[in-house]
Amino acid sequence: MGNIIEVRNLEKTYRVRQPNGLLKNLFRPDYKTVHAVKDISFDVARGEAIAFLGPNGAGKTTTIKMMTGLIYPSKGTVKVLGYDPYSRDENFLSRIGLVMGNKAVLNWDLTANQSLRLIKNIYNLNDAFAQKRIAELAELLDVQTLLNTQMRNLSLGERMKMELIGAILHNPEILFLDEPTIGLDILTKKRVRTFLREIQQRDKITLILTSHDIDDIEAVCDRVVMINKGIKCFDDSIEVLVDKYHQNRYLRFVFELKLSDLQIEQTKRWGELEKNCKNDDNTYLFKTNTEKMIPLVSYLLSENKVLDMQIESVPLEDVVADLFTCN
Repeated sequence: MGNIIEVRNLEKTYRVRQPNGLLKNLFRPDYKTVHAVKDISFDVARGEAIAFLGPNGAGKTTTIKMMTGLIYPSKGTVKVLGYDPYSRDENFLSRIGLVMGNKAVLNWDLTANQSLRLIKNIYNLNDAFAQKRIAELAELLDVQTLLNTQMRNLSLGERMKMELIGAILHNPEILFLDEPTIGLDILTKKRVRTFLREIQQRDKITLILTSHDIDDIEAVCDRVVMINKGIKCFDDSIEVLVDKYHQNRYLRFVFELKLSDLQIEQTKRWGELEKNCKNDDNTYLFKTNTEKMIPLVSYLLSENKVLDMQIESVPLEDVVADLFTCN
């Protein structure tokens, strides 16, 4: 299948001025070198769907920007479709698409159709092809009736759907997505995930996604590259991540009476009581895994009257902290 993206020893550093007082900052300022990305290497095969995962400030967006040519690397090399992205070659730019969840590309003063026709002209697309593709993509995202609405009058979810159409109108070989579902409601997120997976598989688009939402990752991607503190510390299939992710659970109990110290001590055989749990209303949060969950539940049910119980997945931030911490 061949690699469509090749990243070797990629680094991005910034010089950050340190606060040392007004006079010193004016005449002899001190600077600190910050590594946004440090010595990252990986390959992406044509047609892969890859998630870049990590906490805020991990270096995900910086890596995406270097792969799309928005910023220059400080060291290392990036080859995308055989091009150096930062050369901004016209042929390269015509073969990629980019959506950033916190930045709008389509003009707010135009209707969605007018903005999409402008994109059609930028990419010199055939009128018949563009018209057919807009209709097809609008139907997949269920926004056919909104194409003649001014962009500023659309909801956040509707605007994001139009941004997606604009990003893939020219049928790119690679689609870069940076937090595409940020701020969207549950139904819109589901629709966007289904759409992305469908076009990725149908059109064989190589898809690079960053997200803090684990549901985005599971629904859209096959492989995860984990970055923390600018360093790559995990690179494997989504199945490996999901297996680890699903082994851990939070159990939230509301009891009629508070647990005794002895009862809390006994629960340590199957899990741990979260220290930040506020139990002034007899609510307790336990962290456990799927193997020890049933014995823990059985013990607690036998020791106290349970008013409510919820089983919660471990948040993505905890997965990052517990499983993929980089030095």
